[in-house]
Amino acid sequence: MTQTIAPRLRTLVLLFLAVAGALLAGAAPASAHAALTGSDPQQGSVVDRAPTQVSLTFSEPIAVSDDAVRVLDPKGQRVDKGAPVNPSGTTYSVQLVGGLPDGTYTVAYQVVSADSHPVAGAFTFSIGAPSETSVPASAQASGDGLVGGLYGFGRYVSYAGFVVLVGGAAFVLACWQRGSGVRAVQRLIVSGWLALTAATLALLLLRGSYTRSGKIGDVFDLTLLGEVLQTKTGAALVSRLLLLAAAALFIAVLFGAYEKREDEEKRDLTFGLAIGGTVVAAGLAASWAMSEHASQGLQAGIAMPVDVLHLLAVAAWLGGLTTLLVALYRAPADTPVDRTAVRRFSRLAFGSVVVLVATGVYQSWRQLGSWSAFTDTRYGQLLLAKIGLVVVLVAIASVSRRWTARLAQAAAPAAAGQEHEGEKEPADAVPAQQSETGRADAQQSDAGRAGDGGSGATGAEEAAGPGEQDGPGEQDGRKEQDGADSARAAQLARQRAAMETARQKRLRDADPNRFGLRRSVLAEAGVAVVLLAVTTVLTQTEPGRTEQEAKAAASVSSPSSAAPGQGTGAVTLNMPFDTGGGNGKGIVTIDLDPAGVGDNDLHLYVERTDGKAFDVPEVKVALTLSAQDIGPLPVVPDRVATGHWSASGVQIPMAGDWKIEVTVRTSDIDQVTVSKNAKIG
Repeated sequence: MTQTIAPRLRTLVLLFLAVAGALLAGAAPASAHAALTGSDPQQGSVVDRAPTQVSLTFSEPIAVSDDAVRVLDPKGQRVDKGAPVNPSGTTYSVQLVGGLPDGTYTVAYQVVSADSHPVAGAFTFSIGAPSETSVPASAQASGDGLVGGLYGFGRYVSYAGFVVLVGGAAFVLACWQRGSGVRAVQRLIVSGWLALTAATLALLLLRGSYTRSGKIGDVFDLTLLGEVLQTKTGAALVSRLLLLAAAALFIAVLFGAYEKREDEEKRDLTFGLAIGGTVVAAGLAASWAMSEHASQGLQAGIAMPVDVLHLLAVAAWLGGLTTLLVALYRAPADTPVDRTAVRRFSRLAFGSVVVLVATGVYQSWRQLGSWSAFTDTRYGQLLLAKIGLVVVLVAIASVSRRWTARLAQAAAPAAAGQEHEGEKEPADAVPAQQSETGRADAQQSDAGRAGDGGSGATGAEEAAGPGEQDGPGEQDGRKEQDGADSARAAQLARQRAAMETARQKRLRDADPNRFGLRRSVLAEAGVAVVLLAVTTVLTQTEPGRTEQEAKAAASVSSPSSAAPGQGTGAVTLNMPFDTGGGNGKGIVTIDLDPAGVGDNDLHLYVERTDGKAFDVPEVKVALTLSAQDIGPLPVVPDRVATGHWSASGVQIPMAGDWKIEVTVRTSDIDQVTVSKNAKIG
């Protein structure tokens, strides 16, 4: 049976590695979680006069280095000067040298989004007229290549280690306390701790190169490591390492003092371990929630605890499933995983699935925002694949539940039969006892004959006098013979014990109900491996909501806002928004006429995505000229009609690149601020 089991486990391991490699290889580690929603000059635009700066607007705050934004002339020479600055909000600007000639210029950027992922891209604009350029309008992010692949694999291993560590410990404490003494289970949980610890250290070292140069030689650069430790992601990784130290103490108690306690003494210790383990597990889950998707975007204060619950439910389900699989295949015959433990885990898994569904629905709404994002974005497509795998996993789990029920039904008649055998008459047992006694006497007689060579030497010695006894040499020989007989007897006892253990294991494995349960759990584990890989890829993919907002911003941008070199004339700005509440999506349109120094008329329109007027409770407008430290200048428009506000006599003191911010409130608690730049005067 062992020879049959081993290939299956090897197959599972190979499946684990193959799926991880295939999915992570195509995961595009540079997928951005912050999207470029606007620029000044706009992508592909042609301006009459050379701009003094280039401004980039992202969908969320980003981290920039001194070399994050580069502007290259047609020959590939840099024409930017100084480090990027963040005048306000999510707009970042870099100054340009003066006297730029006509031609096509390339803007390349490489930054880090607020949810820890590198963002890279490039676009072109032209001064005067387009020209030939030697610079490709593309950019390779630092997250690509070998470093990106290693970082993605490290993330996968860290998730897998967390699942095995937390889920395995939960399975032992909540479902199968006898498992704390099973060597295979101990090795599994310790392996989870080692995998998570090693992966966290690797991610900490890789982080600097992953977000900057992308060079493998920079992995051990202490300067980059110091910069990483000052970031939110670096702090999260260090916190994870500290929590893993506490987890090591938890494991030592679980497999040390706890395993040696009697059942009565385990109760209080179980409660203490459960509380402490839950705190450590929640802290480990929070190290992801506080530095990745959940920490940015809509309702971050709600999203982070929801993400913690989601990760804990995943660990309890998939980690417990892995531990159950190991117990079914590797637990010794004298400590088999019983049907009670399987039924307890079934209830635990059901509760975990309920939590997963509830938290997953919220996360899907938060990351997608619309039904169309399921099919129109890569994030939505991966999420559909994940949902499909969860459905398959639940279906296989229902098969496992049926095998568990059959196992329990088969165990009931067996227990009744044992009780019936115990009620037999004593007369039936007496001959057996006598027979056993006779066999024992015969064995003792044989041993006596073996010890004296079959000559009755022992009796002769007792009858003989001291002078007639054997000499010292013969006594030593007899002692050596007795020692050899004892060794042979001990070896025979070990062989008999091994044969009995093998017999019990064969009987256990021959049970069709247990065999069916093991096969269904093995299938569950195989699907879980793929599910975890898809989940890891999801965490590295741009959310569907962000992707669609970036597309909408690009599609509704007004050409007049992209021509900052023009003088006076009406300016129209279109800005999509999403407050996150019910029916919170729409588009704000601002008409500023004549868009020059002095008095201006401002009209503001709020529409839903279907083009209908949107009756929102409040809108606010502010104008800022960052280059001259002017503003924000507030503008309070008057309501004219449903979805229409206006203000006259809006004073703009001087010409320049003004940022126009609009705050839209759709309910008492749901509001958002959007902005766009426009050249005035």
